[in-house]
Amino acid sequence: MAASNNRRMSGKKGAQVGSGGQRRRGLEGKGPTPPAEVRKGHKKNRIAGAKAKQIQRRPAPKGRGGKASSELVVGRNSVVEALREGVPATMLYVQQFIDNDERVREALQLAADRGGIHLMEAPRPELDRMTNGLNHQGLVLQVPPYVYAHPEDLANAAYDNGVDPLIVVLDGVTDPRNLGAVVRSVSAFGGHGVVVPERRAAGMTAGAWKTSAGAAARTPVARATNLTRTLEAYQKAGIVVVGLAADGGAELGDLPALGGPVVIVVGSEGKGLSRLVGETCDHLVRIPMPGGTESLNAGVAAGIVLYEAARRRA
Repeated sequence: MAASNNRRMSGKKGAQVGSGGQRRRGLEGKGPTPPAEVRKGHKKNRIAGAKAKQIQRRPAPKGRGGKASSELVVGRNSVVEALREGVPATMLYVQQFIDNDERVREALQLAADRGGIHLMEAPRPELDRMTNGLNHQGLVLQVPPYVYAHPEDLANAAYDNGVDPLIVVLDGVTDPRNLGAVVRSVSAFGGHGVVVPERRAAGMTAGAWKTSAGAAARTPVARATNLTRTLEAYQKAGIVVVGLAADGGAELGDLPALGGPVVIVVGSEGKGLSRLVGETCDHLVRIPMPGGTESLNAGVAAGIVLYEAARRRA
C-alpha cells in the first residue's frame, strides 16, 4: 500500500506558471460572426465566388438611351454611405484577413440585409489591382452600369398618364452631386425626368445616387447624343423649351408657359447655357435675385423653377 501511495504521489504536478490572462482574453468575444459568404472554406463562400465570376462575364443590359460603365466605390466610409443610401450594387469585395471593425461589420450587414449583393473575399493585391492602387481599406463596392432612358421616353410617359410633360435638361453640368440634386427636385415636384448630354457632363454615378436620396430609383435619367437636336425634337412634339439665363428677357414669374408642357434647360454655374442651346430655346428667363448673387448652382436653380411650375399646375 505504501509503495502504491508513493507512486500515486510521485505523479502529482508541482506549481505551474500562470497564463498571464491569455486564456481569459482568448475567451473574450470578437464581435458578430461574419456572414458565411466571406468565411474562407465555407460552402457559401465558394458559391458566392462562382456567382461573382459569372456576373463579371455577363454582358450588361442594353437600353435605348445607352449605359454607363461599371463603377467601384472604394474605402470603408464611402462603401458604408453608399449602402446606407441604397446605391445599386452587385458585389461587395472584402479583403482577406481584414481588421473587422465597426464599419466593416456594418457594410457586411447592410449588404446581407438588402439581398442581391454578392460577397466576395479577395486578397489585398487583387483589390489593389482593381482600384489602381487607391486606399480601399479592404472594402470595394461594385456599382452596376446605369441604364439610361431615351429622351422621348420621358415625354411619352407623361402623355401616357394624361399630364403635360415637365422635364429638366442639363447643359454642361459636370458635378454628379448637382445631377443628383436635380433628380431629387424633379421627383419632389412631379417632374418626369432629367436629360443629360452623352459627353462632357455628369452621369449617374454613385455620388449622384447618394445625393438624390433615393429619388433616382423613381425618376428616369435620359442621355442625349446631341442636346440641340433633342430640344428640337421636344419642340416638334409641342413642348415649350425654356432656358435659364442671367440675361433672360423675362422673369420667371412672368412666363405662362410653365403651366403647360415644358422643358427647363439649366446650364452650368460658371458658363451658363452654351450658345447653340441658348439659341434653340423658345424663351430665356431669369430668376430674380434681390440679394445680388450673380448665379445659382444647377440644383438650386432647377428646384426654384420646378416649384414655380408645380405651383401653376396645382
